[in-house]
Amino acid sequence: MFVVYGISGQSFRGPLEQLNQVPGLASARRARGVEREGEELGPEYRVGARPAPDVAAPDARALAAYAKMLPRPVDRGPVRHAWQVMGRDVLSLRTTDTVAAAWHALATRRVRQAPVVDASDNVVGLVSDRDLLTVIDLQPVAPSAETPRGRVSGGLDRRVEEVMVTPVVCADPITDIRRIAHVLIETGLTALPVVNESRILLGMVSRGDILRATVADPPLSLWA
Repeated sequence: MFVVYGISGQSFRGPLEQLNQVPGLASARRARGVEREGEELGPEYRVGARPAPDVAAPDARALAAYAKMLPRPVDRGPVRHAWQVMGRDVLSLRTTDTVAAAWHALATRRVRQAPVVDASDNVVGLVSDRDLLTVIDLQPVAPSAETPRGRVSGGLDRRVEEVMVTPVVCADPITDIRRIAHVLIETGLTALPVVNESRILLGMVSRGDILRATVADPPLSLWA
């Protein structure tokens, strides 16, 4: 289940299939390099497909030897929901924060975006370093504790609410992470805020969180 929040409050709550019908929702759809879904690896790699004439079939003995080298899977239970993979130590910014303060906070925490909350701690937007760079000038200097990403100037007194992305898509704690991955791909975002029914920020699910879940050792039954 997904929720869209903005300055005026909740504008949508529903499944993934209806999310693209929300008016005003920022979407940076990326151009695909293939014609249809499932062609990313080419027809010779599809499940059940016959090898192309110029592609040698893998040797059964080699596959068996490789399988013996793999660690035995230990089932820790299926991972399905946002709350199971989300980061809980999340940097959040306020609508009244200055651009200068927001830039410094992102640089200090070494993150590229953060959810924005209002005076009631309700999520109302999302701001990234790219959004901030639309109103500030970044001058390259030697990295330091004071200038980890360079010295900034111009537009520093503007408020975060002037440059943040709003409305913003948020996920319920029990949202299927496969659907979150779909939204991240479709919107071009790198993370989604996770909120409860009171619009209070609980965490963030990033692309990295989902990838870490897939490569965790012991492996998880991610799609069970």
